[in-house]
Amino acid sequence: MPDRQRHYAHRMRYDPTDAERVLWQRLRFEITLEGSHFRRQALIGPFIVDFASRKARLVIELDGGQHDEQRAADERLTRYIEARGYQVLRFWNHDVLGNLDGVLQVIQSVVTPPPTPPRKGEGSADRGVSVTKSPQRMVQ
Repeated sequence: MPDRQRHYAHRMRYDPTDAERVLWQRLRFEITLEGSHFRRQALIGPFIVDFASRKARLVIELDGGQHDEQRAADERLTRYIEARGYQVLRFWNHDVLGNLDGVLQVIQSVVTPPPTPPRKGEGSADRGVSVTKSPQRMVQ
């Protein structure tokens, strides 16, 4: 099975959707994480994910209209990937095509570690912002 998956992932890399092509062109050059990069159509266990950064422990999935019909499969993938320590971000294809900068901002905010808060007595009042991420699509 793994050889078949690798072959299928390889084929998918050379026949991306419009949204995958557009995101990949910007993702590979603009999202920075020291010593890491994203891979397209990466294998994680039995699943092929659209994009993955192993160092950032981040998976990005792009969903088209057909994903409404395969919600259960998407949920299984998300549970499996998260159980292995990855965070999963999902975006609709039309968000990538129509709001690419917003999508990239969300991704960059996840891969960029928050600044270390000053120790007691250093700096000024707490300026931290709490953001909760869920497996829901990140751009509305």
